[in-house]
Amino acid sequence: MRNGVPSGTDERIALGLVIPTGLLGVLLAWALGGVPAAAAVRFGADIAGAAVLGLTILPRLADRIEVPWRMLAVLAGLWCCLEFATLAFAAGDVVGSGVRALSPADFGTYLMRISAGQIGLAILLATAAITVYAAVAFRRPGQRSPDLVLVFAAVSVTLRPITGHMSQQLAGSVLAGVHALAASTWLGLLLALGLVVRGRRGWAAALPRYSAVALPMIAAVALTGVINGLVRLGGVEPFFTTGYGRIMLAKSLLLAALVLLGWWWRRSWVVAAAAHRISAEASLRRAVLEVSVMAVVFGLAASLAVTG
Repeated sequence: MRNGVPSGTDERIALGLVIPTGLLGVLLAWALGGVPAAAAVRFGADIAGAAVLGLTILPRLADRIEVPWRMLAVLAGLWCCLEFATLAFAAGDVVGSGVRALSPADFGTYLMRISAGQIGLAILLATAAITVYAAVAFRRPGQRSPDLVLVFAAVSVTLRPITGHMSQQLAGSVLAGVHALAASTWLGLLLALGLVVRGRRGWAAALPRYSAVALPMIAAVALTGVINGLVRLGGVEPFFTTGYGRIMLAKSLLLAALVLLGWWWRRSWVVAAAAHRISAEASLRRAVLEVSVMAVVFGLAASLAVTG
């Protein structure tokens, strides 16, 4: 404890860097190829969704960890609001009026008659259901199941990607779904660790298990990302000659850096944490660093999603 403040509080506040660093990714995408303002909203929705997914998976990493239902309800509510904003931006783009001039009638038509709007509405309802369930679960400790929230969150994370532009390609929906779910699990779990885990013993129990889960997630994200990129762009040259390609190249380079960082963490941080040779504060600082870099990648990915 430092000055009456629980140890690690400052570092947990630092997890708020996920927002500005992710927006930095959106800004970088704008500089590389130009992206609409909706990218920032989409990034926020993706981050909130990853956090909800991570919090529901987290108890599987360590028996002593319980779902923080109040935190989950707040994050799910934020996710729901951002999904509504994402829908509004998309509707304004389809109608051609822009989000500011979008009428309720045009918005309703988009939700009811356009397939993308129907999918977005399903996601909106699912995130609203998660919010209500988490709020009720917080008030009624005896009747709650994280597995139900996990199913709804996983479906919500993957529903839009599997019905996007990649769905027109052979096995495209599968690749897009695996990519989105793996990326959200990879980031969401580490973010959840930073928000929930307390003490050196907690990191010693949970971090090695996270590392074991993160390895296949990284492999899935990298493999599906490369395949999606090559299929989408039709070759290597567009990675350098088109805005979409340059954004994807920047995302790939940062992903490669994260793979190297993960390799180094696995040999140093994970080993030290498992042996109780590193403080909880030091583990938290490393989590903040990695989550911040991941957020930049998510910002780039969100920009690709709204320009694809």
